[in-house]
Amino acid sequence: MPERRTVALVTLGCARNEVDSEELAGRLEADGWQLVQDAADADVAVVNTCGFVEAAKKDSVDALLEANDLKGHGRTQAVVAVGCMAERYGKELAEALPEADAVLGFDDYADIADRLQTILSGGQHTSHAPRDRRKLLPLTPVERQTAAAEVAVPGHGTATGSDRPEAGPEASVDLADLPAGVAPASGPRTLRRRLDDSPVASVKLASGCDRRCSFCAIPAFRGSFLSRRPADVLSETRWLAEQGVREVMLVSENNTSYGKDLGDIRLLETLLPELAAVDGIERVRVSYLQPAEMRPGLIDVMTGTPGVVPYFDLSFQHSAPAVLRRMRRFGDTDRFLELLETIRGKAPEAGARSNFIVGFPGETEADLAELERFLTHARLDAIGVFGYSDEDGTEAAGYDGKLPDDEVAERLARLTRLAEEMTAQRAEERIGSEVEVLVESLEDGVVEGRAAHQAPETDGLTTLLGAVDAKPGQFVRARVVATEGVDLVAEPVEGRQPVEGRQPVEGRQGAEA
Repeated sequence: MPERRTVALVTLGCARNEVDSEELAGRLEADGWQLVQDAADADVAVVNTCGFVEAAKKDSVDALLEANDLKGHGRTQAVVAVGCMAERYGKELAEALPEADAVLGFDDYADIADRLQTILSGGQHTSHAPRDRRKLLPLTPVERQTAAAEVAVPGHGTATGSDRPEAGPEASVDLADLPAGVAPASGPRTLRRRLDDSPVASVKLASGCDRRCSFCAIPAFRGSFLSRRPADVLSETRWLAEQGVREVMLVSENNTSYGKDLGDIRLLETLLPELAAVDGIERVRVSYLQPAEMRPGLIDVMTGTPGVVPYFDLSFQHSAPAVLRRMRRFGDTDRFLELLETIRGKAPEAGARSNFIVGFPGETEADLAELERFLTHARLDAIGVFGYSDEDGTEAAGYDGKLPDDEVAERLARLTRLAEEMTAQRAEERIGSEVEVLVESLEDGVVEGRAAHQAPETDGLTTLLGAVDAKPGQFVRARVVATEGVDLVAEPVEGRQPVEGRQPVEGRQGAEA
């Protein structure tokens, strides 16, 4: 029997990219490829790139060059770029980076196994010509679901190749025909293979975005907003629970728009309780929320549904009205503070985080002071601050009023210091409170996990003191005794042992102590 072809997936960027990598992994393993963790052990290294901002693009190029360095020194024979940067730049990236043996776009995902085999055999694959993916789906949201079958959208496309059901794209995939650990995560629509054994996993709720923020290029290469059907999301969540996942995080470019192309803008309010009821899932977390689209009913469900954590990842970006209007966004400091007050009135210990851009074209000292006023009063648990830089193809790239680079850097440093001070204060407010910690790692006697207000990767950790019996995937009720920046230090509540079952979630009125 010939040796199986091996492939390693190197993922950069956001949680949406991580889900895309697991879709690619599912397709490849279903087609006979062997997945390995280390690119040095792979025939082909596939780098899932990020194309959001300059720093992310640089990281993607560095990862491609690092993988290329493996060629000639071990098993690695080819390096392939996929993901947002590959989709966004296509041929331009291929010409600028000849170290990549191929640059594949989203249209190639359904046939990824064939593409890699061609490249490994010495064949050539023409890099795609980038196009505005917003034009691939109808302008009217309710017409998109029908048209989506003809458009390649990661996480939405029908199965092809060896994973195509004989009865057609709407038939069920026979699990007996798939390798262990590979499942039709969203019914017939796509495959997924987990790339780690973490008790936390992201689930893609939708793709694309209909907003036209003047600084953002994402809609151009991710396309218009397209919801996944509730049955697909539920099916994937059930499968993840069977794989040992205890927390799912719903991701997309804009979760608050979910359902508008399915005829029900309030569909998320219906779906969340159903996801929370999935056997084995203890936490459902929603990310990527637009403040201007937050609805009273959605706040009620997110703060009052057992199993749905009161966690609000709100995309504020700024709070000065003049800057927000130039960004083509809505709101102001007082409206944003009122939204946070409403949330905390229903769930006093709710988690809240956001990202902000400083140095936007035309931003004045008064605008910056207004943003500082907001950060001082918002009591956010986690804050990301970024300095503005032009992005290809965006409206803001053509704006006047650009600030000098050194001025942007100074404002970035100034806001970063304030953000660190404010989030540290917010963490200190939690001293003495009880939190439910999902244990994620145990190394050299140090037990780490996350409380309900802490999302994976971005919002800090909780270190458990004396939780010697805790294991990854278990929940530990603990009392916060100290902080280190945004991180918490907590001690298990006496008499409470690590448990597998659902526990009361902190922050809800009426929850058990």
